[in-house]
Amino acid sequence: MPGLEHTVTIAASPDRVWSVLTDVERWPERIPTVDTVERLDAGPLVLGSRTRIEQPKLPAGVWTVTELSDGSSFTWESNSPGVTVTASHLVEPHPEGSRLTLAVHVAGPLAPVGWLMTRSLTRRYVETEAASMKAAAESST
Repeated sequence: MPGLEHTVTIAASPDRVWSVLTDVERWPERIPTVDTVERLDAGPLVLGSRTRIEQPKLPAGVWTVTELSDGSSFTWESNSPGVTVTASHLVEPHPEGSRLTLAVHVAGPLAPVGWLMTRSLTRRYVETEAASMKAAAESST
């Protein structure tokens, strides 16, 4: 299964990083790789929660939470014909505050072709998203 992983160390508590990470409605103001976010369910992220996300140069997708460990990790998936994209988000304690790991994996019959076409863009987006989460968690807002 093609994919990638990126980790950053953040000078903020795991609770603070988790709060910023799961406040997905604010992603468009915090992350330049996210244009719009629309929660399709009310309340906090829980198993089965759905969120519609639009990003530059990518088709809009509906992401469904498939795994959740409150306060430390969540995974969600987006399906399109022939491809399933899985994105995981992990917050861990670290001597300097926290460590955030973002990972993206693609599966399905069209995954190899889709990954060839989007690998570079996806790497840039994941790195930008991690840096943006770091900046937001380390700021006072």
